[in-house]
Amino acid sequence: MDTELKDRCQNLIERVLQLRGSLDCDSKNRRIAEINDAMGGAGFWDNQEKAQKQVNELKTLNAALKPINELFSGSQDLGVLVEFAEAEDSPETIAEINETVERLEQQYQEVELQAMLSAPEDASSAYVAVQSGEGGTDAQDFAEMLMRMYQRWAEQRGFAAEILEVSPAEEAGIHSATLVIRGPYVFGLLKGETGNHRLIRMSPFDSAHRRQTSFAAVDVTPELDDSISIEIEWDDPKVIREDICRASGAGGQKVNKTDSAIRLTHLPTNAVVQCQNERSQHQNRALARKMMVAKLYQMEMDKREAETAARRGQKSRIGFGGETIRSYVLHPESYCKDNRSDYKTSHPQATLDGDLDPWIEAYLRWCLGVTQGK
Repeated sequence: MDTELKDRCQNLIERVLQLRGSLDCDSKNRRIAEINDAMGGAGFWDNQEKAQKQVNELKTLNAALKPINELFSGSQDLGVLVEFAEAEDSPETIAEINETVERLEQQYQEVELQAMLSAPEDASSAYVAVQSGEGGTDAQDFAEMLMRMYQRWAEQRGFAAEILEVSPAEEAGIHSATLVIRGPYVFGLLKGETGNHRLIRMSPFDSAHRRQTSFAAVDVTPELDDSISIEIEWDDPKVIREDICRASGAGGQKVNKTDSAIRLTHLPTNAVVQCQNERSQHQNRALARKMMVAKLYQMEMDKREAETAARRGQKSRIGFGGETIRSYVLHPESYCKDNRSDYKTSHPQATLDGDLDPWIEAYLRWCLGVTQGK
């Protein structure tokens, strides 16, 4: 076994150990044991809401630990293979070591990416709001394309996606929509999608088939649990304006035909949320309030981040309604580019079909470089 391969193996094993320590796996394992003990006790399900929260926490912890545990186990196996190779330098063992190193390096990159999601809200599910911008019917169609993109991404990831409200446009597409995507670390993965998106293509809605530039805005906020709360005077008309309206939709048997859709406006910040998914006005109001708390929490986090970045002389992450974060160019060239990380691909349609993972990784690594002042 040559020295270069041995050093590479040793370096990888050491990096895995350091990464495992940084993820605080021991405390997570202790918490898993606590929840499992509680689930095995009498009366665990007496309080359904509390029990469900602990079950969801257990799922999140297990999902977080599974990749690092598999990586750690693989690094230990690699150490054994290295010992075998030193004792008997056979071509078969060397080939197996090379194959194992390549596989573990890829796993390490994936787990390292997860380690970047360290904020408390990163582990949460997320609300994704899409709103059409400049560009008329093309922008409305683009907004629907983005909504579909996030639904497809969730499907590919095995997450559950549910539309909470949608406002269809007159000719094609949508004016706006909000969906909730539930799963471990959804917010941490999608938080970089917040901002303006731009589409350049030959317009299918123009009789002359001219090139059209259109915009849509995306806002991603975490679905918070009760451990994070914001004080809001819900009954104060100077703070919250509540509008009750009929749920909109394209028609059909399942369309909510009652005046139960709830739109809340937080007057001090002009933040707006709407929910029409439930048939009960009370259920829609409860969910809309939860969405409002999440939006105000994220606005406060963005404000703090901007202040911190300004003190460091850095550029903060681009917020909702700010600069264009990504361009989808279908004509005359064919490419998709992130304006922050400079990540670029020549397959924009794959991105629009839900292949967001490369963009997520590029954004998180860009954030890490900004944090470290690179």
